[in-house]
Amino acid sequence: GLGSNDAGASLVGLISCFSHFYEKELEFNLVLIASAEEEIFGPNGIKSVLPKLDFDVVLGIVGEPTEMQMAVSEKGLLVIDGLAKGEAGHAARPNGKNAIDIATKDIAAINNFEFPLSSDVLGPVVKSVTQIKAGYQHNIIPDTCEFVIDMRVNDAYTLQEAFNLIQEQCTSVLKARSYNNRPSKISLSNPIVKSGMALGLSHFGSATLSDQVHFDCPTLKIGIGKSERSHQADEHIYLSELSEGIDTYIKLISGLKF
Repeated sequence: GLGSNDAGASLVGLISCFSHFYEKELEFNLVLIASAEEEIFGPNGIKSVLPKLDFDVVLGIVGEPTEMQMAVSEKGLLVIDGLAKGEAGHAARPNGKNAIDIATKDIAAINNFEFPLSSDVLGPVVKSVTQIKAGYQHNIIPDTCEFVIDMRVNDAYTLQEAFNLIQEQCTSVLKARSYNNRPSKISLSNPIVKSGMALGLSHFGSATLSDQVHFDCPTLKIGIGKSERSHQADEHIYLSELSEGIDTYIKLISGLKF
């Protein structure tokens, strides 16, 4: 069912891993946070918990479906609201200031623009216009047209820099909803990445956002399931994936050497 792959399976895996080590002696403290409202979808998620911790967190694991391979970096998310302004008039006497025409020209310019800088791990900046809204009556030329841009920003740009470059491409007024969902990465020399490499796990750059954006410490995104199954009506997970994922989490923690 919906949520079993993203990210119920990883939650089950992390809880099982935590339970495995609960009575064991480790050289570090292990903390489990099972949170809802992931990423930017509410105020009561992990970002409401982290400030309340009375100890320093030096390393984190974020459970997301990665087929238990290591996402050592991920793109940031920039959601932009666009507003094209024209001039209202009767459709029988076009005045040449149709806001829809202005918006579509700007959208074409945005789609055709390619960010000069790519990333060795995260690749190019990816942008898509995902929503558009204009008009309320068939015989009136709309004076405004609203649209939304979804941008996945690599680590070659800050979110502000990426926004500025997109604004330069169009006459519509753009406004970013937030600059908080920045790109993140963890060093390949970090102990948890080394532990994963010793297990033969591969590493890659992720195009999707996760709760990594809320941590001030290095985090590794790794979890059970396939990203392609997420947000689907027939979303599912296999018992064999759960078993193998739990085992990998345990081995990953066991191999940690600070």
